[in-house]
Amino acid sequence: MKYLFRNDYSFGAHPKVMDAVCAVNLEGNWGYGDDQYTARAKDRIREVCGCPDAMVEFLIGGTQTNVVACSFLLNPWEAAICPDSGHLNGHEVGAFEATGHKILTVPATPEGKITPDMLPPLLELHQDPHLTKPGLVYISNSTENGAVYTKAELTALSEFCHKNGLLLFADGARLGAALTSDANDLTLPEFAHLVDAFYIGGTKNGAMFGEALVITRPELTDGFFRMKKRMGAVMEKGWIQGVTFLTLFEDDLYFKMARQGNEMAARLQNGLKAKGWTLWVESPTNQVFAVIPNQVKPKVDEVCDCEVWCPYDESHTVIRFVTCFHTTQADVDGLLAALPNL
Repeated sequence: MKYLFRNDYSFGAHPKVMDAVCAVNLEGNWGYGDDQYTARAKDRIREVCGCPDAMVEFLIGGTQTNVVACSFLLNPWEAAICPDSGHLNGHEVGAFEATGHKILTVPATPEGKITPDMLPPLLELHQDPHLTKPGLVYISNSTENGAVYTKAELTALSEFCHKNGLLLFADGARLGAALTSDANDLTLPEFAHLVDAFYIGGTKNGAMFGEALVITRPELTDGFFRMKKRMGAVMEKGWIQGVTFLTLFEDDLYFKMARQGNEMAARLQNGLKAKGWTLWVESPTNQVFAVIPNQVKPKVDEVCDCEVWCPYDESHTVIRFVTCFHTTQADVDGLLAALPNL
């Protein structure tokens, strides 16, 4: 048996989501999100975020959401500040830059975070009117390295951004994992009020596909649907996304699924340490990073699909295991039994 720990979107949707979509499959609904389910889902998301005046729009995937939202929020001459490890910079093939905007990278902390003290030199340099003007700070929660922003960290960054005329945008592809992590001390409403825009990732947490973009400040939202349409991001059968997110936020399902992924990752991380494995970082969410000798990689490949993350040194490699709502204790224990001791 080969275990699947490569990512958190290898499986389809939670059965409750599939059942909900199937239940209305032939009901007949208006298109482009002008349906009752989408309206109810938007209201529900505003409610759980504690942002009654927020704009909520559904998009298909993380890259699409990042590109459409960040390019919409910026003036043509403005740039996005991004940690060098951020998804906007590292894994989106220049999609954001193709809109005409520049990314200004800053070296991330080992956890993949940006802190306020990193930004003044960049802002000082870009006072030159011949350079792009920083207009937005992009972060991920959880980060690419599996870490979460604490309330103190996010508050400090939010205050710095607003003091310096910067918008704060949060990539929430794994927001569920972040908010249900043992390292987290933020509620969803607290998180929502500390950023100007963010999205609630469904693709990586129990949806067949879909992200819910939330722009918390109404004055920033004028014309968004036109921008979304212009960039090919309006889904004709939008009611599928409405039904999906309505289901995700019934009976705490979204957070239950994320918590399951985190708990299984913690079990795997602790089991690897017990087998003598070295961790690249201690991750409190659903991504587990391990450093292995290169000669061990073929043995891992025999029993498990995981991802090569980056080289560690000439003789070692960092690999990543990812858990999700469908990962079980039996999956984790079976993988641990099959992996070699180090």
